[in-house]
Amino acid sequence: MKIEKKIYVIIIFLFCATTAPSFAQQNEGTVIDEVVAVVGRNFILLSDIENQYVQMRLQGNVDSDEPTMKCKILENLLFEKLMLHQAELDSVEITPEQVEGELDRRMRYFINQFGSQEKLEKFYDKSVIEFKSELRDVITQQLKVENVQGTITQNTRVTPSEVKSFFRDIPKDSIPLISSVVEVAQIVKKPPISFEEKFEVQERLRKLRERVLNGESFEAMARLYSEDPGSTKQGGDIGLHGRGELYPEFEAVAFKMNPGDVSDLVETEAGFHIIQGIERRGEYIRVRHILIKPKVSPVALAEARVFLDSIANLIRLDSISFVDAVHKFSTDPSKNNDGILINPYTGSAEWPVDQLDPKVFFVIDKVGVKEVSAPVLMEDEQGEEAYRLLYLKKRTQPHRANLDEDYDQIQGWALQMKKQKVIGDWIKRNAKKTFIKINDKNNTCEYEQAWF
Repeated sequence: MKIEKKIYVIIIFLFCATTAPSFAQQNEGTVIDEVVAVVGRNFILLSDIENQYVQMRLQGNVDSDEPTMKCKILENLLFEKLMLHQAELDSVEITPEQVEGELDRRMRYFINQFGSQEKLEKFYDKSVIEFKSELRDVITQQLKVENVQGTITQNTRVTPSEVKSFFRDIPKDSIPLISSVVEVAQIVKKPPISFEEKFEVQERLRKLRERVLNGESFEAMARLYSEDPGSTKQGGDIGLHGRGELYPEFEAVAFKMNPGDVSDLVETEAGFHIIQGIERRGEYIRVRHILIKPKVSPVALAEARVFLDSIANLIRLDSISFVDAVHKFSTDPSKNNDGILINPYTGSAEWPVDQLDPKVFFVIDKVGVKEVSAPVLMEDEQGEEAYRLLYLKKRTQPHRANLDEDYDQIQGWALQMKKQKVIGDWIKRNAKKTFIKINDKNNTCEYEQAWF
């Protein structure tokens, strides 16, 4: 029995569905669509299956032949649509704040994978704002599904005897190998951007604004000078957006603009902008912008490195504890959590080493437990450079799972298996009461659950 395979397949869906549209469009082109299945009033399209298959293949998560894998994806979607149907019956409501919070969490994960927001936007030729706009409906549906799934399994528990019984039932040659796990903390020193640098950026934008007001094309200026990788090729056009989807300062100006208007300078977290109105459709606006980002000077960066090097020496000499140094000197929000890097997969401080950013791994791999690294260059979520110290708080050695060292993880597996059974029973009851139709082409799939 493979532990990972027994955990209900909807977990795969909940990750893949968030990224499939962007990946698939870039790598596979357009899929000719058709309705594959209907669950209640919800449709499953061929493109839904194809896009998820492409995403899973890109992530190396395809462990079966293509037809079998697509059947698994279809069953994931049947499950999701059945849950969504139940959410509609129960009138489950998801607030905009919940959606935005989850979008922010997903974006932090993607940015972490690429190393910076700028690299993510450059690779996909889309801004984070555009990503959020594309994913908003998908995330809303997923949160409804999670709400229903949580309701179904909320009272499911496992006793210590059930955990032990579960572990004893795993064949000896199938006991999972637990990889090395680390806990890492950081002290970040982000140099402030100088007044002179900000002034220079503002002057550059003012001159571009003058050229536009004197008749030159805003679109052409955006293509030549804007530093927003998500909109530069579109002449600064960011597409239609509703309220709450843009930086507050940007939005406050953009929603007051008429087509053709050119704004004064607007400062946001991303940098400085000038904005041109394109159109207004009810509560939606479409604008283009030119973004220029103030840069940290090489001198300020060098000073940050020297400063952190002196802090590292104080920590090594026990003149100050790492945690005290975090609270006193770090400029990163992680200081509120003692500098601990939180794993976005689990929400915990523990990181299997294969989930770490390689830039972090290669540093802490050379550091002993309770030791601090030399200052290393990094980029924050806005793509701005800073220096940081990395501290290895904990490291475990790879080993076969056992109840003494890994009880919590084994308990999680046992609980997941029990929840799977509860969900399976729920599907059997509710599939009988729900209109479900799968086209003839997909009736050859071998499903884990009885959908008919």
